[in-house]
Amino acid sequence: MIVIVSPHGEELLEIRSNVDRQQGRVDGVRSLEPFEPQLVSADDSQERKYDGQLNRYFDHIIESILHVQDVLIFGPGEAKGELKKRLEHAHFKGHIQSVETADKMTQPQIIAKVRSRFESPIEM
Repeated sequence: MIVIVSPHGEELLEIRSNVDRQQGRVDGVRSLEPFEPQLVSADDSQERKYDGQLNRYFDHIIESILHVQDVLIFGPGEAKGELKKRLEHAHFKGHIQSVETADKMTQPQIIAKVRSRFESPIEM
């Protein structure tokens, strides 16, 4: 969820990853299917597919925020750290205010957090 704050209000943009979770076996459980290894894609091809989907997802996010001045990145998972690295690698011209861990939030909670952060003067 991207919230862009401007003098005209907030603009919301939701970007879904559509990343397929990697298939895996449950630890300690063996398949009873004959020739099961031949039915499952090789781990490296699954990994390449996953990486490609993830790269497209992050590229879409970066394209959507290239024009903003300040960014606050927050969320429950590890993707926020990866986004920060990718923004730095993409030579993002804006300023990353902070990267914060936060629980899952509703859309109104996300907007309120962003609004409260950017309503006060930004420290330089």
